[in-house]
Amino acid sequence: MAGEDIDDVDRAILYALQEDARNMSSGDIAKRTGTSDSTVRKRIQRLESDGVVKGYSASVDYQKSGYPLRMLLYCTASIPKRGELVPEILKMDGVVAVQELVTGEQNLLVTAVCETDGDITSIAQELLDMGVTVADEVLVRTHETTPFGKFDSERHAENDS
Repeated sequence: MAGEDIDDVDRAILYALQEDARNMSSGDIAKRTGTSDSTVRKRIQRLESDGVVKGYSASVDYQKSGYPLRMLLYCTASIPKRGELVPEILKMDGVVAVQELVTGEQNLLVTAVCETDGDITSIAQELLDMGVTVADEVLVRTHETTPFGKFDSERHAENDS
């Protein structure tokens, strides 16, 4: 599904799901979009089957759950292999995200959550054993997200006026 196939109703649905997918009913979204409950359910089903909505997940406060360290590891891997390494890195204990970067010397960003500095060292060693160099480690204090504003038709309408 290309970006141009997504209309304002789809964008509003995506925005609502990003806000709080667990507590946002199709009826709530229907009121926002001026459509029916069944239309919203069908649209969500289409967005899921087209791969626009890839899944639903919990936002976990790792610090409160006993893992006080969130580290960003900026890594360098051989360009032909970096994409192949992503699934392998995601299997590592403590790794919660991997981003493939296409500019700059570092071409992988690995996010790990851990209890101790030793856990980070273990992850760095595993990466090194895979042929990945850790160029920099950054300790994250907080991590907050927000829904993508371009999906919010109300905010978009304010900016257009």
